[in-house]
Order: sequence, then structure tokens, then C-alpha cells
Amino acid sequence: MASSIKLPFVLFLCSLFLHAALAEIICESLPKDVCSFSISSSGKRCLLETLATKDGSMEYQCKTSEVVVERMADYIETDQCVRSCGVDRNAVGISSDALLEPEFTARLCSPNCYQKCPNIVDLYFNLAAGEGAFLPDLCQVSRANPRRAMIQLSSSGAAVSPASPIASAPTASGLASAPTASAFPSAPTA
Repeated sequence: MASSIKLPFVLFLCSLFLHAALAEIICESLPKDVCSFSISSSGKRCLLETLATKDGSMEYQCKTSEVVVERMADYIETDQCVRSCGVDRNAVGISSDALLEPEFTARLCSPNCYQKCPNIVDLYFNLAAGEGAFLPDLCQVSRANPRRAMIQLSSSGAAVSPASPIASAPTASGLASAPTASAFPSAPTA
């Protein structure tokens, strides 16, 4: 009798997983608490925006950006990566300004983020490239001297690695494409 009750339950669970696997991610359909750092089925990043309501208050809305992620689609970032990397799902817009904060850069460059969260690392790799910096070099410098890394980033791109083929080969969007996680130098084990 116990096995006859378990079989329908197992089939129900399997159908839920199958439905989730076949579901298409559309940014506008995502709730605000999973919008940021998600990637739609079309490979475009989702972003959180504020929208004024009729009564003058503000509400959050998930939108599809024009930023295409080349190697990922149908992806909702894990809560573990959000915590490990020190990012905020409720932030409206994402800026390279966060890279000027030593605490943020330390978390981004930590092994738990840098080596395990390629979506977030790819996003900040491209933001750093837009500022003329090469994220692996910035992480290496920030491990040795966090203050120096921030000075280099805020200057005219002194953190760029001219010998790096990635830093010197922009994509069609004008930003260097991020290497795979295995291409990054090892993060310290602190």
C-alpha cells in the first residue's frame, strides 16, 4: 500500500521537474526577487527597473536588456552565488562603480564567487572591460594590495593587461568577451 502512494507522488514530482526544464525564461515574467543576474531564454540579461505607478509610488519591474550573454541562456542565478559575490538582487541597474569598493572586489575575486559563479563574473568582467580594466588582473592586484587596485581602476585603465589577448580583442559590442572560469588565475584560498 505504501508503494502505491509513493508512485503517484514520484510521478507528480517528475512532471514538475520536466515542466521546469521545458519552461522558457522571459524576463518580464520573472518576480523581482530573481530578476537581477538572470538570463532569458534568448540569452539576454534581465534587469530590474523602477516604474512609477498612477498613484505616484514606485514599483519594481523585470525587463529584458539588450546585453547578450554569449555562453549562457535560461539561467537564474543561485542565492548562494548572490551571497558569495556580494551582489544585491534588489539593486536597480548595475554599475562598474561597485568595482571601486574594496569589499565588493574582494568578494567578487574570492574563490567562492570567482571560481564558482561564472554568470556574475562574466557580467563584472565586461563592466571592468568597459572601464579599460581586465578583471583577472584587477583581482590579482586587489589580493596583493586592495587600495592600489582601486587607484588603478579609477585612473585611466592602468589595470589593463596589454599582453592579454582577451583584453586586446574586443567583441562586436565593443567589450572584451569574458574567458571561461578555468581561464582565470587561481584565487587565494583564504
